[in-house]
Amino acid sequence: MDTTTSETVNLSTTIYFQHYGNETINRFEQPDWQVALWAIAYSVIVIVSVTGNVTVIWIILAHKRMRTVTNYFILNLAFSDFSMATFNTIFNVVYAAHYDWYFGLGYCRFHNFYPITAICSSIYSMAAIAVDRYMAIIYPLKPRLSSTSTKIVIGLIWAVAFSLAFPQCYYSVTEYFPQRTTCLVNWPDGHGGKHHRTYQIALIILIYLLPLLVMLVTYSLIGQTLWGSEIPGEASDHYQNQIQAKRKVVKMMIVVVTTFALCWLPYHIYFILGSFIIEIYYHTYIQQIYLAIIWLAMSSTMYNPIIYCCLNQRFRSGFRHAFSWVPFIKVSEEDKMELQHAQTFRMARSYRTDNTNSTVVHHNST
Repeated sequence: MDTTTSETVNLSTTIYFQHYGNETINRFEQPDWQVALWAIAYSVIVIVSVTGNVTVIWIILAHKRMRTVTNYFILNLAFSDFSMATFNTIFNVVYAAHYDWYFGLGYCRFHNFYPITAICSSIYSMAAIAVDRYMAIIYPLKPRLSSTSTKIVIGLIWAVAFSLAFPQCYYSVTEYFPQRTTCLVNWPDGHGGKHHRTYQIALIILIYLLPLLVMLVTYSLIGQTLWGSEIPGEASDHYQNQIQAKRKVVKMMIVVVTTFALCWLPYHIYFILGSFIIEIYYHTYIQQIYLAIIWLAMSSTMYNPIIYCCLNQRFRSGFRHAFSWVPFIKVSEEDKMELQHAQTFRMARSYRTDNTNSTVVHHNST
C-alpha cells in the first residue's frame, strides 16, 4: 500500500495525521478515559473563570466606590480572562480531543486570533496598573488619570492587541481530509520559516518579556518606597492606614503578575522551540505535553478572582454580596459599608477607636 505522511502544526493545536490510501488516521488518538479527564480539567477552568471574572466585573460596575483607575484596568483584565475562557478554552479541548475542526473557517480565524488578543490585553492591563501605582506612590502630587483618559488607554491596549494578533487571523486556513478537517496557521514560507519565527520572537518580546520588564522595574521602585523606610512612630493613623492600603494593593498585583508569568512561560517556550526545532512535534507524547501546557496557560484566567478575594477586603466584601444566597456565606454590616461608604466607615472606625482610647486614659487618670 502506498503510504505518505503529512504533518500539520497549528498554534492552537499540534496535530499530525498519516494518510493510508484514501483514509486519514490520527497518530495521536486518545482513549476515551483520557479525553474525559482532559474535558473535566478544562471544564474546571471555564466554570471557575467565568464565575469569578463575571463577579469581579459586577463588583466594579455595581459599586461607585470601586470605580477607581486601578479597578478599571482590573475590569479590563477580568473581561479578557472571561472572554478567553468562554470563546477559546472549550473549543481548544474539543479540537484537541477529537482532532476534527467542526466550527468552520470563520471561527478558525477567530480561534487563532483571539487568544493572542486576550493575552496582550491582560498583560498590558497589568503593566498599566503598575505604571499607575508607580505614579500614585512615587509622584503623589501629580494629577492621576481621569476616567476618560483611563478608557482611552484601555482602547489603545485593545488596538495594539488586535494589531499583534492580526497575522494569526490573516493566515488561518482550514484543510480538508477525507475523514476530518484541520484548522491551522498557514505561513507564507511554511512552519518554521522566516515569517513564523519572526512573529514568534516578536510576540514573546512584546506580550511577555517587555511588559514583565516594565512591571519588574516599577514594582521594584514602588517596593523601595513603601518598604524601604519605616513608618514614623508619630505619624497619624490616617497616614499609616494609607501606607498599609497601598502595600496591600501592590502585594496583590505582584501576586497577580507572578501567577500570570509562571502560567504562560511554558506556553511561550513551547512555541518558540517549535518554530526552531520542528522535530519536537514528532514524539507521540507531545500531545499530552501540549494539552498540559495549554491547560496551565488557560488556567491563568481563573486565579485572579481568587487572589482578589483573598488579598483585598473590598473585593472580599463584594464576593460575599454576590454569593450571599449561599447558606454559609453571611454579609456583615462591615461588608456593606466597605463597598458603599468605605472612606466614611474607616473614619468612623478610627473616630470610635480614638474616643475609646481617650475614655481609657481619662478613667486611669481619675
